[in-house]
Amino acid sequence: MDQFRDAARAAGATAADADLDAAGHYLLSRWSEPQRHYHTGAHLTAVLEVIDKHAGLAPHPERVRLAAWMHDAVYDPRALGDANERDSAEFAGGLLATLGVPDEVASEVARLVGLTAGHATGEDDPDGELLCDADLAILASDDEGYAAYTAAIRQEYAHVPDDAFKDGRAQVLKALLELPTIYRLEPLRAAWESTARANLERELKAGPQPG
Repeated sequence: MDQFRDAARAAGATAADADLDAAGHYLLSRWSEPQRHYHTGAHLTAVLEVIDKHAGLAPHPERVRLAAWMHDAVYDPRALGDANERDSAEFAGGLLATLGVPDEVASEVARLVGLTAGHATGEDDPDGELLCDADLAILASDDEGYAAYTAAIRQEYAHVPDDAFKDGRAQVLKALLELPTIYRLEPLRAAWESTARANLERELKAGPQPG
């Protein structure tokens, strides 16, 4: 729980350590829900690792870390549109308020969480860019890692028939490919952009495997 407690303290939380630890444990329980196959604690850990490695690129890395903990706190594969991201943002603001995080900071963390709906950031938003880049790091995986990612996503949407899943997944892939850049921060763009685009284009061409 040290990671969550430290990030919350750095963001101004005034709650007791025991309360911060309880909140961290509660968040981990949400990341361990049975409907999750990709959006699990392993994904949270991977996102936090990217943020920690590149924290110097963001003016408020503690806010980015808290947003990472919250960004899939609500995850229902049957939800429509960006409901999960909206609900996670609302959840983040409420939880941080109970932990004594200043309102301005809690609102900013909630805003960052909301960005993960479309991964589109505005100008001069390095905190948002780091969160979105970290969330999409999986797209630049090697062949084995990318295959495991797509298989886990298909498991989460096992309730969706193959044809409908293929159409929906194609929309997601096209939206990502239509972004001006998948990664916003220059060091991450230089390292990952070409690999991620190749993975997305290959998946779009081949189509998802049957569930």
